[in-house]
Amino acid sequence: MNPTARLLVGISGFAAYLPCYRVNLEDWCRWTGDSWEKVSSIVGRSFRMRAPDENAYTMAATAALRLIQAYDIDPRRVGYFALGTESSTDNSTGAVIVKGMVNDALRALGGPPLARQCEVPEFKHACLGGVYAMKAAARYVALDGADKLAIVVCADIAEYARGSSGESTQGAGAVAMLLEAQPKLLTFDLARAGSASDYRGPDFRKPFARYAGQTPSAHGQIRDFPVFNGKYSTSCYLDETLLAMADLFAKDSATASTARWNETAAAFLHRPYRRMAETGLAASYLLALARGGNEGCAQLADLARAAGVDPAALLAELQAWPQLYDPLGDATADPYPATLETLRALRAHPQYQRQVLDKMRFGDSAMHECGNLYTASMPGWLAAGLEEAAATGASLSGASILAFGYGSGDAAEVMPMTVVDGWQTAAARIGFSAALNGAVDLDQTKYQQLHDSLSLENAVAPRAATFVIERVGCAHPRGGLDDRGIEYYRFVK
Repeated sequence: MNPTARLLVGISGFAAYLPCYRVNLEDWCRWTGDSWEKVSSIVGRSFRMRAPDENAYTMAATAALRLIQAYDIDPRRVGYFALGTESSTDNSTGAVIVKGMVNDALRALGGPPLARQCEVPEFKHACLGGVYAMKAAARYVALDGADKLAIVVCADIAEYARGSSGESTQGAGAVAMLLEAQPKLLTFDLARAGSASDYRGPDFRKPFARYAGQTPSAHGQIRDFPVFNGKYSTSCYLDETLLAMADLFAKDSATASTARWNETAAAFLHRPYRRMAETGLAASYLLALARGGNEGCAQLADLARAAGVDPAALLAELQAWPQLYDPLGDATADPYPATLETLRALRAHPQYQRQVLDKMRFGDSAMHECGNLYTASMPGWLAAGLEEAAATGASLSGASILAFGYGSGDAAEVMPMTVVDGWQTAAARIGFSAALNGAVDLDQTKYQQLHDSLSLENAVAPRAATFVIERVGCAHPRGGLDDRGIEYYRFVK
């Protein structure tokens, strides 16, 4: 290859796994007394729950195996196998456990395993771990692994205490991605990606103290309810998303932000629930106008006045980033009052459909059925969106898209991507809609049992070509090896 030629790196394939147990949110509203009209418009239609014998590793392994099979990947070419998760059950390792499961399945199916010469990192930063893994894999392919393939798996379990404000936003699942040079779906523009991070104290955390006093289930699982502060967390999401977008815009020419926005055919975001993603994208549009020179600022001022907001106050708010975390201050104060008030008016404006909702349309309906997938949320939406776009004959070759990742704590990434020519062939293999099939709806009693005890009477049999926890190591092992609490897995052929 010409050493001066630009090496294109990106994604060539996706695969997904969603556990079969589903909670219909309309049913859930009847159980809890919540408003179905409100929940359906803000959150979605349903969420998934892992089976008692599933965890983040089993779901990741199933998604990775599906990826290898769907795209006829030679496992021996994979030099990088990364896991992004915040639901690990081992505090020492993770990706290599998933690799081991995949290799067991590949051998059982008569094929070669993933190579021993393969890096196996795990990435953790709340819901952003999968995006960090994706960027690291792209750098691997671009630098020392140009002739190799990389697989990134995002797998998580989002669960919240019953009666909490997060209960309707639960979910579980995994998404695997194939990365390589000269990709067949999407190319990355790593040099122009936007990044942001800041420490935000008690935004959303999972301290070990939560585990104190818990008795593990029969399959060694414990309830992983986070410590979170809803309104504050929403402010953190908006702030970090805007700052990452500002970093992306800063790498363009001085007034190119509105042009970039207008040229963006689709956007995919981390979505704890639908309305949060919509708000983040809409606020990013206002930021694009604020960075768009005289013409953009004039449009922004018109929107502000229509909302009864001082244009100067709105512009200042989108140029000076607030210090959200102040242990001695009021963490419940709204740091973006002018922005949010303008957004309320913008939703009734004709351009809202074109500038915001149309960019979210691909895959949006499928994501209404998933709930919050944490690290797999944005990659899942990206997979569902490309599959839908291909199925509906959308013309996306050469189109620009934006992928937004976010992780509480806080950090955000915005990755510009370009859809490659001939993308439809690889998109047709994704199978996200197939991963949604076979759902088993839980009634109130079964939902509460699975949620509270991580067990379920009369559980359905594991599906073929998936992984389950077979047993958990005991405190008094035979053979001289201590395996207390270590999970052992089985491939259901």
